Amino acid sequence: MNRRFFIAGLAGAASRLRAAEAEQQPIWTAGQDGYHTYRIPSLIVTKNGTLVAFIEGRKDDARDHGDIDLLVKRSTDGGRTWSKQEIVYEEGGAAKVTIGNPCPVVEEATGMLWLPFTRDNDDVFVTSSTDDGLSWSKPRMITSDVKLKHWGWYATGPGAGIQMQRGVRGRLVIPCDHGEGDARYSHVFYSDDRGTTWKLGGSAAAHTNESQVIERRDGSLLLNSRNHLERNGERPELGNCRAVSISDDGGLTWGMRRLDRTLVEPVCQASLVRYSWDRILFSNPASLRRERMTVRSSEDDGRTWRTLRVLHTGPSGYSCLARLPDGSVGCLYERGDTNYRSTVTFARFTV
Repeated sequence: MNRRFFIAGLAGAASRLRAAEAEQQPIWTAGQDGYHTYRIPSLIVTKNGTLVAFIEGRKDDARDHGDIDLLVKRSTDGGRTWSKQEIVYEEGGAAKVTIGNPCPVVEEATGMLWLPFTRDNDDVFVTSSTDDGLSWSKPRMITSDVKLKHWGWYATGPGAGIQMQRGVRGRLVIPCDHGEGDARYSHVFYSDDRGTTWKLGGSAAAHTNESQVIERRDGSLLLNSRNHLERNGERPELGNCRAVSISDDGGLTWGMRRLDRTLVEPVCQASLVRYSWDRILFSNPASLRRERMTVRSSEDDGRTWRTLRVLHTGPSGYSCLARLPDGSVGCLYERGDTNYRSTVTFARFTV
């Protein structure tokens, strides 16, 4: 082979590889701006195309309970630059009150941005924004509407909710999880009046946990959940993969749980988003440890998956995907070189 053409071929291949790589930048870094650790990312795109990113700001340490505030940053240029950090809600000053588990959803007819979240993994609140996340309404408690009295632990999302378009058209659906004794259950709550009131939907099978939901092409819902069969169900042979449930009634009830062995997990949160009616995307640490942040694609409503790209081979944790206004994809995820809690990074890439 002619050496000149061989070298040119290598250069062209390298150029194509670089073009395919994701643009990545840290949005939050541990130890900066008054917080010890940032965790639990959430990302959504408003009707006007603004990217709104939420995070838990953990004041004193990395633990899940403590003095934790709910924070936000915004981008109006597709994620290339971001606003300064603002507090959406905090409670108690320096008291150990945990505000977190963001799970926003956009009501498309009005453009209203709704943000459900929890306090101390017990009470459920919702706030809203009419200006793409610049300001927020006073949070109102909806615990009695969306939580049964005998439930203990409760978490919204974390990640993002959806608005149905083909099934129960217009319904806002928020994926959640809760505890009943030693068991964990994924469930949803919903609104049929554009977020004015919220009602409790159905629960999936036992030993499911943090979940995300999408609407399938036929109008049914798919709930993809963190699998606790190994941890709480004491069935190690059934662990380390995602649990999937289907609802044919807009989330009021859920069918039999199916284990998706393709979607390997280390027992961790994951993200699921509909990119188009022909494709859904999924991100998680595709390993038995919290590492190797991977994005997969399905063209058959989650029956089969192929790997789209690996964003980071090192330590990785929670993530949230969103389709961006220009058709590219954003992934906000926990990432580090030695510890996945080091940064919350925004990756932007094409499919």
